[in-house]
Amino acid sequence: MILEVASIQIRPGMHAEFEKAIRLGLDTVIVKATGFQRYEIRRGIESPERYLLQILWQTLEDHTIGFRESPAYTEWRTIVGPFFESPPVVEHFEVVATSAS
Repeated sequence: MILEVASIQIRPGMHAEFEKAIRLGLDTVIVKATGFQRYEIRRGIESPERYLLQILWQTLEDHTIGFRESPAYTEWRTIVGPFFESPPVVEHFEVVATSAS
């Protein structure tokens, strides 16, 4: 499993609209992508215009090739892009260790 982490800075005062749009985009576009596993959205406490979007993918290529090079990516960006103050910073992570439940 690969974790995509996107740091998103939105325009001030757009919280409610962005949160509605990102859920719409995730639930109608991203969840249909090959290799998609689950997502989580977090809003900053000290920096409320900053969000972290975490998406778990089966493989790195499911995100970087399968999704990012598909028409669905354009559809996704059309939904959420108008709220961005600047382009998101996206990185991918792999598991090194986990805690026992």
